[in-house]
Amino acid sequence: MISNEMDLSDAVIVKSGRLKSVVWNDFDRVKKGETYVAICRHCKKRLSGSSASGTSHLRNHLIRCKRRINGNGVAQYFVKGKKKEGRAVEISNERKKDEEQLSVVNVRYEHDDDVVTGVCAGLDQRRSRFDLARMIILHGYPLSMVEDVGFRMFIRNLQPLFDLVAFERVESDCMEIYAKEKHKMFEALDKLPGKISISVDVWSGSDDTDEFLCLAAHYIDETWELKKRVLNFFVVDPSHTGEMLAELIITCLMEWDIDRKLFSMASSHSPPFGENVANKIRDRLSQNKFLYCNGQLFDVSCGVNVINQMAQDSLQTCCDTINMVRESIRYVKSSESIQERFNQWTVEAEAESERNLCIDDPVRWDTTCTMLEIALEQKSAFSLMNEHDPDSVLCPSDLEWERLETIVEFLKVFVDVTDAFTKNSCLPANIYFREICDLHLRLIEWCKNPDDFISSLAVNMRKKFDDFWDKNNLVLAIATILDPRFKMKLVEYYYPLFYDTSASEFIEDVVECIKALYDEHSIGSLLASSDQTLDWRNHHHGSNGVRHGKELDDRFIEFDRYINNTTTTTPGHDPKSDLEKYLEEPLFPRNSDFDILNWWKVHTPKYPILSMMARNVLAVPMSNVSSEGDAFETCQRRQVSETWRSLRPSTVQALMCAQDWIQSELESS
Repeated sequence: MISNEMDLSDAVIVKSGRLKSVVWNDFDRVKKGETYVAICRHCKKRLSGSSASGTSHLRNHLIRCKRRINGNGVAQYFVKGKKKEGRAVEISNERKKDEEQLSVVNVRYEHDDDVVTGVCAGLDQRRSRFDLARMIILHGYPLSMVEDVGFRMFIRNLQPLFDLVAFERVESDCMEIYAKEKHKMFEALDKLPGKISISVDVWSGSDDTDEFLCLAAHYIDETWELKKRVLNFFVVDPSHTGEMLAELIITCLMEWDIDRKLFSMASSHSPPFGENVANKIRDRLSQNKFLYCNGQLFDVSCGVNVINQMAQDSLQTCCDTINMVRESIRYVKSSESIQERFNQWTVEAEAESERNLCIDDPVRWDTTCTMLEIALEQKSAFSLMNEHDPDSVLCPSDLEWERLETIVEFLKVFVDVTDAFTKNSCLPANIYFREICDLHLRLIEWCKNPDDFISSLAVNMRKKFDDFWDKNNLVLAIATILDPRFKMKLVEYYYPLFYDTSASEFIEDVVECIKALYDEHSIGSLLASSDQTLDWRNHHHGSNGVRHGKELDDRFIEFDRYINNTTTTTPGHDPKSDLEKYLEEPLFPRNSDFDILNWWKVHTPKYPILSMMARNVLAVPMSNVSSEGDAFETCQRRQVSETWRSLRPSTVQALMCAQDWIQSELESS
């Protein structure tokens, strides 16, 4: 440190272009003899200005400099250069992304006598506040963290110029971010070229009495990218009836102006969202003729949920036996000596395994499957342990081991199907049909098991599956028909295996449904053309004497259907529809990297109406489980984090929706 008593009256101010560090914006560098001194421009304190001393001590001083902290933190510093004419030229300043909140602009001022280079350094308080709020939203941090002593100390030392905010301020900033992001989301939904499907998921709050409904939109945008976005996240009043809940959801859809754009709705049908709620919403929308095929394809179920239910049924039927295995494994792992003896028994019984015994996580049934699978490989060793170790836990009998083996076979199939359904949070609807059909065949086979214990379990599981299949098989079949690698062939292959001699009737049902769906899309295409004509007339001739667009639509729906059915084809033109031409062409080769959305994007000019239908069908969500981890949990209800669920309901909705939108934007960038 340089003494403040040093006489600097004859010192010379050093002006060198080599002073690149930003700290020199707050210091003057002077030379007294052979000594260099750095003088703080705020408090006039003197420190070493020697090049050998570096700049760390200068940075440390600035953090502690009270006069700098109390000032406005903005200054201009000038260094002379060679002569130029007087004008200002902005010089680009490159900064890393994590430094963008510090607004720094390099400016070169050119005067008649000299060139002066300056740096205007200032902190954008508003931008920094919103960066903090976005960080809290993005990572799910508690809003109260801004009032924590440790956080405030960290920010004060990191950037003394930042005005620390209170809980109310950061909550208000989060709400403002939500409002801006919601406007962007509204505009994105408004310009979509196709329909929107929605999913409704039930979340838990702080206890079993608190419940939230998460309403999400699923759609394929103009670039043929499949997207999922949360629209609403609201508390469910326990006193709400099914009709009240249906009206609440319809109100949300109308606020987003998408009630006329709906194609389907996926739900788990678990309380409070029962099947009657979905029926009421469908009936309401069907009355206004907003749905295709009179709502026949509207109400779909989550495929992962039904698999989860069947898996839990399997485990529940032999829970006592599974607990025996669990306790036996726990005994083996209770000490090194017991583990060593068990290893000897595995060698003696020729039951060695490459995998070590493990205890499952009771809330994740896939881990129970893994535990049982490994234990079955060493079941002979467990029998020897029972014979030679009087302190060991009772192991399953031979019959119980045999039944467990069959149960594990069930569970492994369920795990494989669930993995296929949850490998991505947003999957096109064509991927489900094959997996569901294979599971259907397995259930038929399991019901024929000679062991009444196993066959009765399989029959109960099949009842749950049949409920799912009866409701969803049409939309599943249509989605796979729109896969150019399979078209009608998968339906024609699987249905005889399910229905035997009645298969032709069920195949015909699928054909009639897809034709009806295509015809309605064809009519919709004509209406879209008439809407464009109406817009042109209104623009050029005004709206006097012209009916409202909705009334015009209603008047001409039947007329357009008549035109579509009776118009004769010009000689020389192909009379076949998009659907007929598509089904008659050869199957597209199957390969592992096939992208069905890109295929339809490329073939839109060839199949303009059918591609419109594919856009709507392929966006149907057959799974509303957000991740693979959630899919295997015995209680699939997700929970609002402890840091947010105590907040006001409006704030919770803002945080949950904004978090989804910001994360999605980051993932797509």
